[in-house]
Amino acid sequence: MTKIRAAITGVGAYVPDYILTNDEISRMVDTSDEWIMTRVGIKTRRILREKEKGTSDMGAPAVNELLRKTGTKPEEVDLLICSTVTPDHLFPSTSAIIADKVGIKNAFCFDLNAACSSFLFGFSSAAKFVESGKYKKVILVGADKMSSVNDYTNRTTCPLFGDAAGAVLIEPTTDSEVGYIDEILHTDGYGRIYLYQKAGGSVYPPTHKTVEAHEHYIYQEGQTVFKAAVASMADVAVEIMERNGLTSENIHWLVPHQANYRIIEAVARRMGLPKEKVMINIEKYGNTTSATLPLCLYEWENQMHKGDNIILTTFGAGFTWGAIYLKWAYNPK
Repeated sequence: MTKIRAAITGVGAYVPDYILTNDEISRMVDTSDEWIMTRVGIKTRRILREKEKGTSDMGAPAVNELLRKTGTKPEEVDLLICSTVTPDHLFPSTSAIIADKVGIKNAFCFDLNAACSSFLFGFSSAAKFVESGKYKKVILVGADKMSSVNDYTNRTTCPLFGDAAGAVLIEPTTDSEVGYIDEILHTDGYGRIYLYQKAGGSVYPPTHKTVEAHEHYIYQEGQTVFKAAVASMADVAVEIMERNGLTSENIHWLVPHQANYRIIEAVARRMGLPKEKVMINIEKYGNTTSATLPLCLYEWENQMHKGDNIILTTFGAGFTWGAIYLKWAYNPK
């Protein structure tokens, strides 16, 4: 029996128009362009400023572009997964809202939250549905409105995050030279005390007290998270290289989570990869959480070729982390 693999066959994306610069942030908190660039490597980030606009308002145009580029009709889609930590509402799911906005009516939909690893874990899930043989067209959206949970009075976290969405179409292939090949995914709950949003869930429901205490915003112990991210992403990327016989010479692209430029450098160094093989757009967009990986794929789509060896790797709250190895499925269009 011919093995079915899951292959990415198209990419779409959306970023808001408003550009938040380091100079503007330096007028909000005690920081500077030099301080931010030296420590995290972010120059600008995109912000969704319109009132009553949420994650679905970025996810929907990303999906619409994906449908247009791939010639896919909304009624052909079997499944839509939205990877996000900033859903429009606790319920209904943001995936259902996106599907309604783009006219997808024949798919089942659900949200997936694994913090900054959400897209990677979502890709693993989507691949399994495709590999089952039952689902032919699966859309995976990675989207976050991080500005909605970012405290712009906190100098340690407010420069880090931006808003964006990316979407990929995943389809079955029997071509052994392309598609999703291997994964290593991890979660260790010890990290839950170092990076989290305290209030807003069932433990600490919203109250005047939680709002006044700024408990609905991101909390992060930066040094602990930095050290764990470097070690975890590097270890898992090297492990997936070794067990698939990959070397720095035959890897074409590393697609790392865009949280900190120094983390990306350290991971690439461990893998022996030159900067030319690493997708880096953190300077323009900051950390867009679930959108970082598809946004990279979108920006580098015209530089990738069929059969390219690609490793995606992430690290997020929880802690969650992992790596996926795939072979790119199409040539530049």
